[in-house]
Amino acid sequence: MNYTIHQLAVFLKIAQTNSITKAAEELHLTQPAVSIQLKKFQEQFDVPLTEIIRRRLYITDFGKEIAVAAENILDELNAINNRMLSYKKQLTGRLKISVVSTGKYIIPYFLSDFLQDNPGVQLQLDVTNKSRVLESLEKNEIDFALVSVLPDYIKLNKVELMTNQLYLVCNENQKVKKSVYDKSIFENIPLIYREPGSGTRHVMEKYIEKNKLSVIKKLELTSNEAVKQAVIAGLGYSIMPLIGLKNELINKDLKIIQVKGFPIKSVWNMVWQKNKNLSPVATAYLNYIRKEKSNIIHDKFQWFEQYANEF
Repeated sequence: MNYTIHQLAVFLKIAQTNSITKAAEELHLTQPAVSIQLKKFQEQFDVPLTEIIRRRLYITDFGKEIAVAAENILDELNAINNRMLSYKKQLTGRLKISVVSTGKYIIPYFLSDFLQDNPGVQLQLDVTNKSRVLESLEKNEIDFALVSVLPDYIKLNKVELMTNQLYLVCNENQKVKKSVYDKSIFENIPLIYREPGSGTRHVMEKYIEKNKLSVIKKLELTSNEAVKQAVIAGLGYSIMPLIGLKNELINKDLKIIQVKGFPIKSVWNMVWQKNKNLSPVATAYLNYIRKEKSNIIHDKFQWFEQYANEF
């Protein structure tokens, strides 16, 4: 057998996701590249690792055993690398963070310099919806979570990162007759929602409930990007975080409708379980965030504050 470390990592991700497409997304590879690596890996075994039933991929029992072995091998290789870096007095280990989907627009900027300064740190970053983030947090599967809506059933420590501001947006071609609307506008426009479990949807529904509005629910979509594309296509309006609209506003694909009482404001918080024993890597990252967050916001998100202040 002559399989590579890369093939082990690719097959393990396929086994974890039960999907070539999802594995490609998480590994930042193309789907054909992942398929090729799976094919080359499979060629080294006489017993099938996967099977396709009704166009769905399944891992065989033998494949599951190989996936466990692959994970063990990769863990040992990581341990060897960590020992070497530790010998060189470098910070080593894994940093596990789960982020709500709209948090993907900010979390890279709070990670990049830390990871560059600490090459021995391996990042495990999961971008998903609020429900899954909180589940990972509650099960103690991660070091930190990035959320804008804090749960009331988990005791947490937190560090506030930056303000999250949500606005009503529409297609650039949509005619806006008033400079500022009151809240009754929501009773006359078709609204596009995020899926249940989304933090953005939670904020949106809380506003609608608080103001006792009767709204027209047009669509429900499962990602911030899908909502943006639907609004750009003219399928409706939505309440969206400004942080994810930079390019669309600059390119004039979307525009903000000013509504009295807007923006709806919340705070992006980096949170962790109250009694959690943080690893040396997690502790170092927390210290980095506390020390550098103001500089990061000033350097990377000045556009956000300036844009927000225009309305």
